[in-house]
Amino acid sequence: MRIDGLQYANWSEKIFRQLREGDVDAIHVTIAYHENFRETVLNFEKWNRWFEQYPDLIVKGLTAADIDLARATGRTAVFFGFQNPSPIEDDIDLVEIVHTLGARFMQLTYNNQSLLATGCYEAEDGGLTRMGKQVIREMNRVGLVVDMSHSGDRSTIEAAEYSERPIAITHANPYEWAPALRNKRDNVIRAVTQNGGMLGFSTYPHHLKDKSDCSLTEFCEMIARSAERYGAEYLGIGTDLCQDQPDSVVEWMRVGRWTKEIDYGEGSKSAPGFPPMPDWFADNRDFANIEQGLRATGLSEAEVQGIMGGNWYRFFKDNFGPAPGSAT
Repeated sequence: MRIDGLQYANWSEKIFRQLREGDVDAIHVTIAYHENFRETVLNFEKWNRWFEQYPDLIVKGLTAADIDLARATGRTAVFFGFQNPSPIEDDIDLVEIVHTLGARFMQLTYNNQSLLATGCYEAEDGGLTRMGKQVIREMNRVGLVVDMSHSGDRSTIEAAEYSERPIAITHANPYEWAPALRNKRDNVIRAVTQNGGMLGFSTYPHHLKDKSDCSLTEFCEMIARSAERYGAEYLGIGTDLCQDQPDSVVEWMRVGRWTKEIDYGEGSKSAPGFPPMPDWFADNRDFANIEQGLRATGLSEAEVQGIMGGNWYRFFKDNFGPAPGSAT
């Protein structure tokens, strides 16, 4: 089983076919960065058209059972998520609405402060806001997973402890291995995993040691050491693959509507653009490279299979539905 915990590709029939060539059973795709509710609905509509156009390649994912269906029919199950809480605007009732539409992950922040928590680029992290705590409770109730991939340390730790259900960091790497604002320190990863949450390892070059020059061996050894430290059952892959996106998309991802200036983020101080992917992971057909690399580290076959997809499958199964005993 192969499951990718996060992608934001420029979707096309070519990529859908590459998912099948790579035997990718399920993916979590970003369908909102800065969009408000109505704009996000348009993105749901766009995906509904793709499901209609390519029914032999992709299927909408709502529960883990849809991964079973995808595997049985030779397709890829697509699960939706937001990298910002902007689709719920300032209305807690929209949490249930977006879940009904198909959202299964929502980051409490992108890089900046939100109404819910603090982003990883802010100088001061005030932790969860009053609204943030209320929204987490509502997300727990309906089965919308809390994602803290772009959040600050304090906010992430507080979310892991406050949430009554496990949370996720869908796409990041350990800060100690590759210092970057977006990567996560040891105490942050421990807070998430000790509460049953998941960490998805990113292949995005700005999150890698030596960036685009990171070797497959270095990447897989980092995962193996993380398995020793946090437990292999809490680890997965979240590539953060942005295949075929134009460079202008990076600027939009960082800037949104909040500034008139370019926000350079984690790259150089030149114009934002997508860095080259490492040569061992260019697109979805390369998942076999990661699987082989993990085997070479000495991880057991069960641990390798868990990290490649089994752990995400268990997490999806446990967390995409309403909380036991909750009214929906």
